[in-house]
Amino acid sequence: MSSDNNERSRLEGDICIHIFTVSSAMVGVCLTVIGLIRVVITLGKADTVADDLLAGDALLFLTSCLLSYAALRARSFRRMHRIERTADAVFIMAMVVMTLICGFITYAMSISSNVGH
Repeated sequence: MSSDNNERSRLEGDICIHIFTVSSAMVGVCLTVIGLIRVVITLGKADTVADDLLAGDALLFLTSCLLSYAALRARSFRRMHRIERTADAVFIMAMVVMTLICGFITYAMSISSNVGH
């Protein structure tokens, strides 16, 4: 029984570490894309809400990152598991939002290129 709890605890810790590292990297990705969109807006005289949406998405990734860090710091297995599940849910939500934003950016770019012709 103790071996099973040890294995589950190690697996939960591994999941937390992965969520922590990927979430923090995705915050950087969001900020990079915001910068690129700002350059395109400045050069192309076009405006979009994509950078605002990405800023909100970066906050979701940051929340997931902070939750996974809190789970790694939790002393009890039960609390770690609960926080890790929340971090996981926020991370998945942020990934879905990022995918929708990418679709929006693609749609906005195709519309603006068709208007220019």
